[in-house]
Amino acid sequence: MDDELENGNLGPYADRPRTFPNMRSKAYNPLIFRILMGINFRVLLILLFLGLGVVFYIGARTSPIIVFVFSVCIMSFLLSIYLTKWVLSKDEGPPEMVQISDAIRDGAEGFFRTQYGTISKMALLLALVILFIYLFRNLTPQQESSGLRRSTSAFITVAAFLLGALCSGIAGYVGMWVSVRANVRVSSAARRSAREALQIAVRAGGFSALVVVGMAVIGIAILYATFYVWLGVDSQGSMKVTDLPLLLVGYGFGASFVALFAQLGGGIYTKAADVGADLVGKVEQGIPEDDPRNPAVIADLVGDNVGDCAARGADLFESIAAEIISAMILGGTMARHCKIEDPSGFILFPLVIHSFDLVISSVGIFSIRGKPDSSLKSPIEDPMAILQKGYSLTIVLSVLTFGLSTRWLLYTERAPSAWFNFALCGLVGIITAYAFVWITKYYTDYKHEPVRTLALASTTGHGTNIIAGVSLGLESTALPVLVISLSIVSAFWLGHTSGLVDKDGNPTGGLFGTAVATMGMLSTAAYILTMDMFGPIADNAGGIVEMSQQPESVREITDVLDAVGNTTKATTKGFAIGSAALASFLLFSAYMDEVAAFAQEPFKQVDIAIPEVFVGGLLGSMLIFLFSAWACSAVGRTAQEVVNEVRRQFIERPGIMDYKEKPDYGRCVAIVASASLREMIKPGALAIVSPIAVGFPVPDFGLLYWASSTWG
Repeated sequence: MDDELENGNLGPYADRPRTFPNMRSKAYNPLIFRILMGINFRVLLILLFLGLGVVFYIGARTSPIIVFVFSVCIMSFLLSIYLTKWVLSKDEGPPEMVQISDAIRDGAEGFFRTQYGTISKMALLLALVILFIYLFRNLTPQQESSGLRRSTSAFITVAAFLLGALCSGIAGYVGMWVSVRANVRVSSAARRSAREALQIAVRAGGFSALVVVGMAVIGIAILYATFYVWLGVDSQGSMKVTDLPLLLVGYGFGASFVALFAQLGGGIYTKAADVGADLVGKVEQGIPEDDPRNPAVIADLVGDNVGDCAARGADLFESIAAEIISAMILGGTMARHCKIEDPSGFILFPLVIHSFDLVISSVGIFSIRGKPDSSLKSPIEDPMAILQKGYSLTIVLSVLTFGLSTRWLLYTERAPSAWFNFALCGLVGIITAYAFVWITKYYTDYKHEPVRTLALASTTGHGTNIIAGVSLGLESTALPVLVISLSIVSAFWLGHTSGLVDKDGNPTGGLFGTAVATMGMLSTAAYILTMDMFGPIADNAGGIVEMSQQPESVREITDVLDAVGNTTKATTKGFAIGSAALASFLLFSAYMDEVAAFAQEPFKQVDIAIPEVFVGGLLGSMLIFLFSAWACSAVGRTAQEVVNEVRRQFIERPGIMDYKEKPDYGRCVAIVASASLREMIKPGALAIVSPIAVGFPVPDFGLLYWASSTWG
């Protein structure tokens, strides 16, 4: 092949073996996996059983609820292993498909290794900063009375932070790991059946979803149980169980820290590669999307994995962890104020809800089955309708399990009917989740009017297309905001009227009602994440089919899957934004509770008439636009580098267009990887440093003016 390339004696591309540059130098596995793989299997098995024994022993000493959570999470991990084996047992197709898949895999794993190496160094540095801050930070009166020392609080927070960061990183790696192995198997299955290709993509996404949600739940449960046993919670002279959730905030912060940079780096990568590839390939050269002649096509396909799989896994992991911890804090605070006899049910309720999420989402994933008699000649079913049926089944099961959980854990003699009000709060959250999925589907699915109107605007030129697209995007924010506002008010009212009151007779269940609504919205998170992972896997499968020049009938199947995948990715973005909006309300409420504990006085409302508070709100609003501007600039600069490189290759290698020369795919991958890692630092630092900077005391400007005029 190389001799033919040098002599220029190449026949038509379709008549030759299609080979692509193998960028693989050495298979990459994270350090923790390399260590485990180096241990003897029997020794590893013994260590695993010992670890499980310790975990269940600690759980049994804490609460039977924790044992239930551990059991469900471990079963979900076993189920995810089955899904992995099932997906990997499918064939990878012809050699040309495998070579393209290997190139995508190596590019994704190389970027992941570099990106998460950078993130881990920053996380260790931040852990030292947190340790320093907590060593000099005052304890709450409850912590002081329980005998908790500053050093203990500091090391607990740092350990939780590092564990959250580690679990978030593993969640991202799992999402990327499965997508780069499932894409070629979906491509191969598309040669036989659309339903089989759909089933493989869904089960591959299901593996990632079960691991991400399961890790978020079991990580918090292990921390809670460990601290409970180690600190002797609820024993004489020790910490009360209602104060224990405050020690878990480091876990959520670690998850948020990794998710921030994973989203930034992965987002810059995928969008810059996509823009660069399309501007030169589709617009200037007039070649199809994912055409093998485009030097940036591998970088584009790699971006789907690092941006839409790894980053989304870390992002949803962070959302779930933050929601669980904030709900546990609010549950403990409410139980303390209401003098509830056994507050463990209110505190551990979020863990149980997400444990049931693993169960019902597994049922939804397995409800999507292949048809043994399906063939290419049969009409292609609507994949979105199939996924929607699975989601509807998951929703029904979620309503049932949520009602059972509230009756089991939230029943109290102080307010016998309170559990029913909280069950209705959960129903509000579930309806909110379904509404978000429907709204996003309406605005992004090609079968509905908004997308068709946008397509019609494209017939009159680029300008009208941009105007229509921007207006459609702005319009699409209205319904979600209305739905979120209605759900917050409804859930707060239901919680407020639940009958739970403090020692002065004031209702206290409102904030916990919104927490329960957030749990309801995230009670199907694993299935939503499954649909999200389905998107980039289907997108990659379409690229592999196009690059390996498969028959048009195969490309037709992957095109349909890809179109639906774009909708499911948008659905998850909308779902994540909605859940983040509810979770932010919880986090703010949990923050107010912690401030009240430190100040030893009630902190019920924020007065916006105070100048510092008003300015803080303005600065917070400004940061959103500044952060977005820096992120967009980063994408633009990186895309310019890709455009220049692709143009250079087309000029210096004119044989690329005639299939006489190979594009240098690796060069574009390297450019996007290095640029995205460089560009993610500035906006990420803005998000971390700005709250600290705003939190410093405001100087006395009158004193400064007097000093300057005196010493003038």
